[in-house]
Amino acid sequence: MPGGRLTQQERQRIAAGLTDRLSYAEIARRLGRPTSTISREVARNGGAADYRPQQAHQETSRRARRGMPASRRAAGPAVDAMAQEIVAAAVRSGMPRMTARVHIDLLLSEEGRRTAAELARRLRVSPASVSVAVNQLVQGGYIRRERDPQRRRDVYVVDDEAWYHSIVIGAQQTLDTAEAAAAVVEALGPDSPAGRRMVKAGAFLERVIQDMIESADRWRGLLL
Repeated sequence: MPGGRLTQQERQRIAAGLTDRLSYAEIARRLGRPTSTISREVARNGGAADYRPQQAHQETSRRARRGMPASRRAAGPAVDAMAQEIVAAAVRSGMPRMTARVHIDLLLSEEGRRTAAELARRLRVSPASVSVAVNQLVQGGYIRRERDPQRRRDVYVVDDEAWYHSIVIGAQQTLDTAEAAAAVVEALGPDSPAGRRMVKAGAFLERVIQDMIESADRWRGLLL
């Protein structure tokens, strides 16, 4: 899958696809890009009805030179404040602060992808701190790691299906807890007070998580 910013030729193909009334998913498939890249590109540059590839390419180049998306410059402190609120909410849910900061920075990035060096520079933290954070996010399914063969370094990507993968991975971890509870029941005996508590806990967790996985599968199409 290609990495980095969209080329002018790719933008022309996006415009042609929009003219042919192709879906974002189909345009993305033809370009070998994530659907989120196409939807963000079109939304930031006039929408499907007014998308102009040449203007979009020029504007993206200007934003890159200035170092910040136009939408974020316009919103300014409001966007930064909202980002901090999201980070705080993630921390309250149990995510380490640095991990949450990296995750939110990727979510708000132009292409949904950054190198470790870019993350360290933007967040003004050490490469070691970024390394720990991205490893946690990859393991949790929130982002994925790609290899850039030209620059010989890893690129961290948040795409359309990140939320689905994070839910499924978290659900599996909870199911592992339910299985551990079952093992405790076997050791203690189902008729002991602790055994009865563990039976109830395991049954509850298993049923709730199965419902969650089924729901994630049912609504996965919304992300594509």
